[in-house]
Amino acid sequence: YCLETRCPETGWLVPLSPSWIISKNRNVIARLNPDRRNKRFDIEVVSGVSAAEMAAADKGTVQDGDMVYTLDGKPYRTPIKTLRGDYRNADGSTGNRLRRWEKNDFKPRPDDIFQERLYAIHWIAKATLNKTRQETWFAAPTDADWRYERQVETLVAENLCRWQEEGLAPDMAIEPGDKTDEPIRTRGWTHWHHLFNARQLLLISRYFQHRTPEDYVFNAKSLDWNSRIANWMNHWEKTNNVFYNQALNTFYNYGIRCFFSHEAGRSFGFANSPLPDARRSIKCIDATKLEDDADIWITDPPYADAVNYHEITEFFIAWLRKNPPKPFDDWVWDSRRALTINGSGDDFRRGMVAAYKAMADHMPDNGMQCVMFTHQDTAVWGDLIGIFWAAGLQVVAAWYIATETNAAIKKGSFVQGTVILMLKKRAAGERTGFKQRLLPGVRQEVARQIETMMHLNDTVAAHHGEPVWGDSDLQMAGYAAALKVLTAYTRIGDEDVTTFALRPRARGEVTVVDEIVQQAAETASSLLVPEGLTADAWGRLTGIERFVLRMMDMETAGAAKLDNYQNFAKAFRVTDYSRVMGDMRPNNARLKRVSEYASRDLTDATEIGVTRLGQLIIALQQLLKDTEAQIIVEQLRAEMADFLEARSLLVDMLAFIERKAPESEVRSAAEVLGARLKNLRFGD
Repeated sequence: YCLETRCPETGWLVPLSPSWIISKNRNVIARLNPDRRNKRFDIEVVSGVSAAEMAAADKGTVQDGDMVYTLDGKPYRTPIKTLRGDYRNADGSTGNRLRRWEKNDFKPRPDDIFQERLYAIHWIAKATLNKTRQETWFAAPTDADWRYERQVETLVAENLCRWQEEGLAPDMAIEPGDKTDEPIRTRGWTHWHHLFNARQLLLISRYFQHRTPEDYVFNAKSLDWNSRIANWMNHWEKTNNVFYNQALNTFYNYGIRCFFSHEAGRSFGFANSPLPDARRSIKCIDATKLEDDADIWITDPPYADAVNYHEITEFFIAWLRKNPPKPFDDWVWDSRRALTINGSGDDFRRGMVAAYKAMADHMPDNGMQCVMFTHQDTAVWGDLIGIFWAAGLQVVAAWYIATETNAAIKKGSFVQGTVILMLKKRAAGERTGFKQRLLPGVRQEVARQIETMMHLNDTVAAHHGEPVWGDSDLQMAGYAAALKVLTAYTRIGDEDVTTFALRPRARGEVTVVDEIVQQAAETASSLLVPEGLTADAWGRLTGIERFVLRMMDMETAGAAKLDNYQNFAKAFRVTDYSRVMGDMRPNNARLKRVSEYASRDLTDATEIGVTRLGQLIIALQQLLKDTEAQIIVEQLRAEMADFLEARSLLVDMLAFIERKAPESEVRSAAEVLGARLKNLRFGD
């Protein structure tokens, strides 16, 4: 299925999809053919097309937030925000002209801005239905298929209200929130059943009609794979799951699963690990109001609203809350948003302290807490130190566990693991630490942690061809090492750590803990020498030079998230990293190319301009403009007082640029200039 909408310029009804590739493996595409009589497009499904046709189809009718299509040789482009009619209210909030769907709606009305359209069906040959390798193909819907589509819609229209009353389909409204606002804002959906089309409502309601307690669990899993917000994966020829990134993403096209595919998606084996002698108890209670003691507490805390579980769980609750079978009829089917510890401010810190202190109070003196945590922001790690301090806990061990096995994700800037922190009650008595004395201990522990992980990286790479962890992982392990050192103390300078942790923070305030964690990040980053540079060369670089070369190295592996640039800029104490950025869009961030630096970017008044790397960028630009290499070398010699000492570093940086620069002409220029500097005879 895909959305379609009317173009305000031409009045044509235009199908919307970011790509018209249906199958990458079999070169299947959807081709738009103009229907001038009805001012719309017929959609033809074509198999076995050429590589050129695949490339053309990959550029869909939704590009960079705009509707884009060509009619009679003329291109048309309209922002999706314009189509929705986005506007800003007097209070600063945003709205749009999308009609808000009503409780009895399950498909768009004829006058809605966004319509919906079936455009391709994935068929299975009946004779191969039960075989391991099925015979399948894609085809556009026929007149018979359209009749079946209308028949399904009629069944849902006639029965939806009854299904909702009987708990076979949701009737729950979508409560606004950080993540739940997305379907409301982008589609006008107001109830949870709007996230499912007619076929899905019909199929899933039948499952809920014939249910056992085990089915209830299976049904919840099947919801994750069969929804309007489950996108089509053209490389796998199937739908993705809704919560592949723990959010409620709306798409311009999506797929639904047939009965057989649905059955495969909902079946999974229950873990068979009986604990006959263990006392088991499942309770949904406030973490600060624990009733039971335990030797070990294991937690995976939220932080900075990385995942809004209290909102996205309502996707499932909407289906499961009415008339559930035993034992689920005793459950409280509510997300309890009001009780969540969320955000990142003072209230959040106090809530976290209360929760972890309650667990500490309900464990023996030799008890342990295991905390799983992943975050790349130094400020977040600083807060976590304060929370453990105030809860009377000390980090006694920290391991970095690789959790990501996908080879594509292992490359680049993605975090591939989680930190496992082991904590115990802090020993009685005072232990005071001062910043000047703490820093060497933090640096030593960070270095030990990084060196251990890098040794493991080398060992694994030697056996499997690629390392376990990337730079972002190693940097984050440095934060955990700082945590281990700092939480052993009861006072930092003149201030009790509990008082420090609980007092309100002023906006922009930098505490002594923030400074120490920042030092940990810098120590970790200084140890992460990019491939292609020697440790000696890396040690002689300034912060901005390290930032540019580090990010150049990461870009070769696909880094494009602005967060990574921000984090490494902090780690290298770069004053204004935006001056060396070519693009600062959140998911398309990149450095400036050598050719993109303007003269004003490389003056002595800029951070990069006064560095050796800045002088090399100027030299490479001159070489690209056909200035003789010998003249450029003479300029460098004249402008650099320490030219003789710096020559080897210049050669190393040019060799690095030769390997990492994205522009072939820059790589060639770096090779020429590097060779000239390397072979320079000073007697000439």
